[in-house]
Amino acid sequence: MKRIYLSGPMTGLPELNFPAFSAMTANLRDAGHAVTNPAELNPDGGSWNDCMRRDIAALMDCDTVATLPGWEHSRGARLEVLIAERLGMTVVNAHDLVSMEIAG
Repeated sequence: MKRIYLSGPMTGLPELNFPAFSAMTANLRDAGHAVTNPAELNPDGGSWNDCMRRDIAALMDCDTVATLPGWEHSRGARLEVLIAERLGMTVVNAHDLVSMEIAG
């Protein structure tokens, strides 16, 4: 089982994009994956720095980063993907991962 960290945009989006994080987390968990969802780590928000510190610490326990649409426009998600890439972790599009699970 892969331990997947879900990465995507939050800042400036309605409801901090939590509905998209929640839906994708459910899809990935239904496929049997353990998912770390930063929306679950930071349900009450907080400062960007505080949230990112928690998120990056949680990222270190994962082996794959799955990205949500628009991640490339998010300062935090870009940082998460950069860290993952530099550490040799797998980075995939979350929707592609779900599609592969369904097809497989």
